Amino acid sequence: MRVLAIGDIHGGLKALIQVLNKMEVKDEDTLIFMGDYVDGWSESAQVIQFLMKLSEKINCVFIKGNHDVWCEEWLRDGEVNMTWYIHGGKETMESYTGFTKEVKRAHLTFFENLKMYHLDDKNRLFLHAGFTSMHGVEREVFQTTLYFDRTLWEMALTMDKSIEKDSELYPNRLKHYTEIFIGHTPTTNFNCDEPMRAVNVWNIDTGAAFKGKLTGIDVETKEFWQSDNLPSLYPNEKGRNKI
Repeated sequence: MRVLAIGDIHGGLKALIQVLNKMEVKDEDTLIFMGDYVDGWSESAQVIQFLMKLSEKINCVFIKGNHDVWCEEWLRDGEVNMTWYIHGGKETMESYTGFTKEVKRAHLTFFENLKMYHLDDKNRLFLHAGFTSMHGVEREVFQTTLYFDRTLWEMALTMDKSIEKDSELYPNRLKHYTEIFIGHTPTTNFNCDEPMRAVNVWNIDTGAAFKGKLTGIDVETKEFWQSDNLPSLYPNEKGRNKI
């Protein structure tokens, strides 16, 4: 059995299908999706529909991202967060054209049931963005931190690699878990279109929302598979603005 983590999709259904095919997903595999399923490319509603069907056949873990929160609010009460609207929300709303109220309600349930984080039996932590509590993700005071924080990744990037894990100088945040897998902050921000590792943190958001690729990774072996660059899959679209 493999555990496969998949980065931020952002409405790129074509890229998701490419990655799943390249990974040759089997019924016994577990798929962990890192959040931000919507906002960016034109198939956000179609991505959710696809994931719901996929979870009927394969064990899937769905984590909540910040864009998913905004879409959930819109589906629940029609609230249009203007920050969301200009950073992919408009395209997501358009992708729901023709979807029935019943399907939209089912999608709302999907969003409401997304996990804030996932901790597996090997003490590997999966979450969308990061956390700030020195006591670990379970003690995080503000839930929004789990899908908005970038300080975990920033800290990991600047870590002195010579500091041992049992040192008093080693950040307590990083001591709790064998490995931490995140998305949210595209590796393309650092001129890299592949997964990046900093200390024990793995970032697998490789910029699918913009000009990058969608990535799936075997969390045990670190073998990874990638889609084509998203603009080549959606040549008549812009993708979303950065936030």
